[in-house]
Amino acid sequence: MINGIINVYKEKDFTSHDVVAKLRGILKQKKIGHTGTLDPQATGVLPVCLGKGTKLCDMLTDRDKEYEAVMLLGKTTDTEDTTGKILTENEVDVTDEEITQTVMSFLGSYDQIPPMYSALKVNGKKLYDYARAGIEIERKSREVTIYEIKIVSIEQPRVTFRVRCSKGTYIRTLCKDIGEKLGCGACMDELKRTMVGRFELKDALTLSQIEEYVKNGSINQIVHNIDEMFEHLNRYIVSEKYNKFLYNGNALKKEWFTDDESVDSQIRIYDCKGEFYGIYSYNKIRDEYKPDKIFYDNEAG
Repeated sequence: MINGIINVYKEKDFTSHDVVAKLRGILKQKKIGHTGTLDPQATGVLPVCLGKGTKLCDMLTDRDKEYEAVMLLGKTTDTEDTTGKILTENEVDVTDEEITQTVMSFLGSYDQIPPMYSALKVNGKKLYDYARAGIEIERKSREVTIYEIKIVSIEQPRVTFRVRCSKGTYIRTLCKDIGEKLGCGACMDELKRTMVGRFELKDALTLSQIEEYVKNGSINQIVHNIDEMFEHLNRYIVSEKYNKFLYNGNALKKEWFTDDESVDSQIRIYDCKGEFYGIYSYNKIRDEYKPDKIFYDNEAG
């Protein structure tokens, strides 16, 4: 079984679920999960976790993301993008300067209401299931943060912009909200995700490219190791005589490490053979490290 993460380029008209299903066939393994849904019309970066790497799915979903979007002014739809049913059509009577000022006004945090056509669950059922049944569900707004936004071009009625944002931000809804503020309405026309955490568009591979690596027997060249996701944390190795405590899931004393000079709030732990074990956090009261997430196969210990 392959363990790690592959940076997949999701092509248009594929759902995130389609990507996972196809990868299961290509890699001949079942334990695969994606790190956050991309709409079928969207393209771009979709990190996919393999084997023990599936424990990373929730962590990678929480990472900041970057997108390049095309917004269509003057039109609103029920899905908030151009694939949906048209709700309103208005004349676009705004200047490029007004568009720029309005787009830039969304920098920072604001309360965003998730779209009905989304995978968010209410009472155990996804919102898009309610939407397809013609049922409108009241949604609570959620605070999202726009860290950076830059207009690439304005060719009315279309506006292309790049945005770096927090988890949970819907770019479709951002387009809708910009349109509302401009007074003409808007929806999303195109979307490309260009970054998820450390994964960038320039390194993303299509399913057909990944299949070629499998055929050539070089799939390991494109699989990122699990511990690469935690390179921002200091690395500690447990001394050989204390490995049994590690394999049994015990809390660890810092003097059990080969290097116990510093105390970090969160660290990467490796066994005496240099195998990545997991992420541990420091408990100041007990003066020990407790496991946050274990990635090691304990049967091998």
